[in-house]
Amino acid sequence: MMRIVVILFLFVLAAGFVLTALFAGTSGNWVWWILVVLAAALLAVGIRDVTQKRHSILRNFPILGHARYLFEFIRPEIQQYFIERNTDGTPFNRDTRSMIYARAKGVDSHKAFGTELQVNEVGHEYLLHSSAPVAPATEQHRVSIGSSQCTQPYEISLLNISSMSFGSLSANAVRSMNKGAAMGEFVHETGEGGLTKYHLEFGADLFWEIGSGYFGCRTPEGRFDPESFAHKANLPQVKGITIKMSQGAKPGLGGVLPAAKVTEEISEARQVPMGEDCISPASHPEFSTPRELMAFVAQLRDLAQGKPIGIKFCVGSRTDVMAICKAMIETGVLVDFITVDGAEGGTGAAPLEYEDHVGTPLTEGLLLVHNVLVGSGLREEIRIAAAGKVANGSDIVKRLIQGADFTFAARSMMMATGCIQAQKCHTNHCPVGVATQSKRLQRAIDVEDKGHRVYNYHRLTVTEAGQIMASMGLESPDQLNTRMLRRRVNLQSTRSYASLFHWLKPGELLHDAPPSWKEDWEEADADHFGEHVAVSYGRPRTVALKHQTRASETKAPRIDATNSLKVVPLPHDVTRPEGKPGI
Repeated sequence: MMRIVVILFLFVLAAGFVLTALFAGTSGNWVWWILVVLAAALLAVGIRDVTQKRHSILRNFPILGHARYLFEFIRPEIQQYFIERNTDGTPFNRDTRSMIYARAKGVDSHKAFGTELQVNEVGHEYLLHSSAPVAPATEQHRVSIGSSQCTQPYEISLLNISSMSFGSLSANAVRSMNKGAAMGEFVHETGEGGLTKYHLEFGADLFWEIGSGYFGCRTPEGRFDPESFAHKANLPQVKGITIKMSQGAKPGLGGVLPAAKVTEEISEARQVPMGEDCISPASHPEFSTPRELMAFVAQLRDLAQGKPIGIKFCVGSRTDVMAICKAMIETGVLVDFITVDGAEGGTGAAPLEYEDHVGTPLTEGLLLVHNVLVGSGLREEIRIAAAGKVANGSDIVKRLIQGADFTFAARSMMMATGCIQAQKCHTNHCPVGVATQSKRLQRAIDVEDKGHRVYNYHRLTVTEAGQIMASMGLESPDQLNTRMLRRRVNLQSTRSYASLFHWLKPGELLHDAPPSWKEDWEEADADHFGEHVAVSYGRPRTVALKHQTRASETKAPRIDATNSLKVVPLPHDVTRPEGKPGI
């Protein structure tokens, strides 16, 4: 909205000067006084620019320097609406966004004149159609979640709403998604911000996500509260529980909702006091090893009376994944599903270094988790979900081939609710009211209309996934195999996923682990996370570093970037609480 105001201001200013100059030639002296006032105002601005010390550009180029800041301010709109092509734009390009908007409105999302992608580019992937297509299924394909230890299994859609908390999203956005999920009979995952009245309003099926802050089921000290959890977990709308261990866009970090954003509603939903920062630690206080994680899973399953219990993480060390599988084998406790979150996944806010350089992309993460579950003999019991930049029917089919059983989507569901990819989620100034707590801005969301859009988008996208599988000659997702997805590996050839990657056989890790897996499998330990075994080779340094104070020992205040008038040095021991481990 502010950028529109800036553009209008520039237009009015230019028009004002032109009109004033024209009138000055045909009117009386009063018009000249207007020019004098404008000249005096510009002079005052110029004097202020020359004497201030904050901006080097303005100090050297008074008045003219403001043009740089004005054009920099409106650059995203100029780029998006006048420069970028249909296949440009990130994280989602124009074609993808247009498809989501069209499907949400229930209008034609077809496109003429062929693809704009470079199909001969290295890395391009495509699905194989059949010479004998079959008729698409008349009903949505669904997947049963529930191991042999689950007494209340659930039939889930191939596409569902991924974790987004109330507090990050507005109340009206949560309500809209809940309405769409209730209409379409697919899952609305709550996010770690607690199970709120907005998630319960329309009766949609819910997966309640439990993060390291245990919001909605916590003690005043921030530990897990079994009694509070059991009460909410046994609500009829809650169909499953997800233990969030890490998030794709910022693995290894927790989160902070500043005290200023903790409203009375958020305080009630998260069970945190007002006037204080709402902090999610980087790790869970209730467990620190795979074996302890399994004990926590067993506790939640007992409290939830046998509902599906899953874990969600962005893949880091593959020994971690193996260690979790070993813990399941040794303890006899199984998770019912694992949600693999890709590094390309979204978030309300994260450091650029984490978004760009930390965590495993979804394709590699899915392949790893699927392979380790197969190799350890657990795949038949455990379902896998894929989360991270799923937007259309081909995305769903592709992820199913790579090892997933079903998918979650967050940002595409936001777009169906009205998101325009303004990337202002962390500022509380979302222009369309999706990711803000501003009552004025979220008025833009009409819950009934946007709920219908979420329903339409889901229905048409899942239908398209079913149509693609029918074009591949398949009647069910169970018939998909790794030969049906190919990737161009160089200018002369393509290879299928079946030949491109090493696929483990059922139980292979237990009996005769292949050389490329053996070392990590032997290192994996149910009592440790991470690469805990010392290595005598490949170390980046051979000299001891000076001891650094651990973040959990520091007393420095939380970093909170502000547009201060004067820049001051940060404390030498500055840290962020979202980077600290649990209590």
